[in-house]
Amino acid sequence: MFLSVFDMFKVGIGPSSSHTMGPMVAAGMFLDLLRDSPFEAAGLKARLHGSLAFTGVGHATDRATLLGLAGFSPETYDAAKAEATLEAMKRNKEVNPDGLGTLHLDPASDIVFDFGPSLPGHTNGMILMATDAQGDVILQQTYYSIGGGFVVTAEDMASGVSTGDMDPYPHEFNTANELLALCAAQEKSIAQIKRENELSRRSAAALDRGLAKIWEVMNDCINRGLDRGGILPGGLNVKRRAKPIHEALMAERGLNMPAPHTINDWMSVYAMAVNEENAAGGQVVTAPTNGAAGVVPATLRYWLDHVPGATPKRIPEFLLTAAAIGGLIKFNASISGAECGCQAEVGSASAMAAAGLCAVLGGSPAQVENAAEIALEHHLGMTCDPVKGLVQVPCIERNGLGCIKAVSAASLSMRGDGTHLVSLDACVETMRQTGLDMHEKYKETSLGGLAVNVPNC
Repeated sequence: MFLSVFDMFKVGIGPSSSHTMGPMVAAGMFLDLLRDSPFEAAGLKARLHGSLAFTGVGHATDRATLLGLAGFSPETYDAAKAEATLEAMKRNKEVNPDGLGTLHLDPASDIVFDFGPSLPGHTNGMILMATDAQGDVILQQTYYSIGGGFVVTAEDMASGVSTGDMDPYPHEFNTANELLALCAAQEKSIAQIKRENELSRRSAAALDRGLAKIWEVMNDCINRGLDRGGILPGGLNVKRRAKPIHEALMAERGLNMPAPHTINDWMSVYAMAVNEENAAGGQVVTAPTNGAAGVVPATLRYWLDHVPGATPKRIPEFLLTAAAIGGLIKFNASISGAECGCQAEVGSASAMAAAGLCAVLGGSPAQVENAAEIALEHHLGMTCDPVKGLVQVPCIERNGLGCIKAVSAASLSMRGDGTHLVSLDACVETMRQTGLDMHEKYKETSLGGLAVNVPNC
């Protein structure tokens, strides 16, 4: 199965790839289905299940669904236009998606949060419906938002159809061991193998432009987060901290003998800047998800700004390596917090970042695999328990710590020769099994952990 670097790194909006981007994408898919159907619809409805219901308001799932049914998409999202559309929708109780005319949609009654049992395919399930003039359902489809902005239908889920591209590509691998064998046999790096696979789908110029755009959006997000203060939306009254921390770090730069551990604050502030932007509904890059969007860009920014010899010319190598590792984790386990807890989100992001950093530090494929394994192993069992269903506490700080672990994992792997006891494949499988065993209340439902032990109102 081919998962592109642009599947793992997608430009989108906060606060959640699975709860915001996914439902918006699903709504767009339903509009396309309706356009191709012989039915003439008069109205639209949606029913949210499982984690989409329990943390839907905090993750803006209802807003995302409404906007998706109005024709918005994550890639071209315009915040000002979206707010105007939502206000008009509340006032007029209708939407006007291209090619479908005016359809009735009342935000107060046509988006239903169903707190009963989850749908059978995945905890992030939603049912979209089109109705006729009498209110009878004439078209219905079930969608699952499976993490990282990926969406499948119930039929896809039941048949085992993947979200990946099934056409042949030059270097096929489904495990880390297979990838390492390819690298050894062809004397190529992981990034080289990944690049050649990407070139089977697009030109070199298009690939390079796309990678440059991904880093541009990531870096712009860091910079916006470092510049903006205030209180994050949602009701927890969480203060943005990246800006004052960054200002303090800049002021300390001229001082003699700074504490060595201060470098951890630089890593954390880059990651926190991204996730504060995500929490505010800003533009981010899934890496591999929104909730974990700060780890990869923070690690890359740390390397560029603080490591001697770093050069922007090697950014593609970092991103391609990270995407290869992320694709393996998604294919063999999950990148969804609602499916496997935060080990699947920040844990996966830390593994991806560690691999990318190890690669640009000159690590061999075996050392890169070791770095990814170290980072993921030490996130195993991490729950997803956002307070009030918001991607703020503990998510923002957790990205900072995920970056620190990624850098430490890359550094440790570079001290060895790549030989180690626990393989990345074994670690990924352990993460999958741990996710299956994890109680549902610790998987992005806000029914356990910090979400119930911290006052949130």
